[in-house]
Amino acid sequence: MRTSQLERGAFLLLLAAVTVLFCWVLLPFMGAVMWSVALAILFTPIYRRLVRRMGGRNNLAALLTLTVALVIVILPLIAIAMSLVTEAANVSQRMRSGDLSFTRYLQQMLDAIPRWARDLLERVGLGDIETMLDKVARGAAAASQQIAARALTIGQNTFEFLVSFGLMLYMLFFLLRDGGQLSGTIRNALPLAKPHTNFLLGKFTTVIRATIKGNVVVAVIQGAIGGLTFWALGVQGSLLWGVVMTILSLLPAVGAALIWGPVAVYFLATGSVWQGVVLILIGVFIIGLVDNVLRPVLVGKDTQMPDYIVLMSTVGGLALFGINGFVIGPVIAAMFMAAWHVFATAETDGDLPPA
Repeated sequence: MRTSQLERGAFLLLLAAVTVLFCWVLLPFMGAVMWSVALAILFTPIYRRLVRRMGGRNNLAALLTLTVALVIVILPLIAIAMSLVTEAANVSQRMRSGDLSFTRYLQQMLDAIPRWARDLLERVGLGDIETMLDKVARGAAAASQQIAARALTIGQNTFEFLVSFGLMLYMLFFLLRDGGQLSGTIRNALPLAKPHTNFLLGKFTTVIRATIKGNVVVAVIQGAIGGLTFWALGVQGSLLWGVVMTILSLLPAVGAALIWGPVAVYFLATGSVWQGVVLILIGVFIIGLVDNVLRPVLVGKDTQMPDYIVLMSTVGGLALFGINGFVIGPVIAAMFMAAWHVFATAETDGDLPPA
């Protein structure tokens, strides 16, 4: 005999199964789906302004907003990616031919260390500098080759990229046009109290907007300044290192100094004093201040997450999801904290802060 409880349980099981299967179907294009959602959230304010100015012509407003996103975000990123593939191929070739050798560079630094400094290092147990530098050189070379290999892989998967790119643009158009209605449908469908639903969805939107608007913009500016400085100072593979500095700038408490710092030390140790001084001044007073000045303006306290949570979630996201992880990781961390906040406040007084 069927009961309402049995029917409800069977329906919930069916709902969970088809949801998992649908996510499985979308898994190969997870990056396209994620970026279409993220860009839709970022450009929705522009879309709404255009709708008001065009008297409610939603399709035209969505198309114009899509064009704006293409011009100021997507096409520049594609151009940089194509240049990066070429640069990575050149760097990889020069490393194989021995033209570019981290061991040689570090050996030059070692030779420039004065005798009194070597004696001091020996007293504190760091006398075997050659072995230490050889390990660092092998690690740096392996990391560089890995970065170059990843960039070349991206360049070789042209068809997959074009399919994902087309899908992202297609979804972005409809998310811009129908995003408000879709958001309302999700809010009504979620089996949560309305204040809880609004808080969680508001947190999701806020973190994505803050991550892209703030963290990514700041990282791109820092990487661009670092790459241009490397190019002006004659550092080989300046575009590649600029991209690496951009990625590192996404990580709080780490930053681009992991790249420009050792290069500045190399310049100073090998007698290129003015290059080293210029790089240090630009790194400290321009690249460093960009983070301190722009990030609070663009992000503020929107994410309301400690730096160590942002750091761990970003690194974990990059490890699990690749380049998409710098958005997915902080979003998962923010939703985790928001869900536990909802649980804690519901257990006490039921009050929720505004999203």
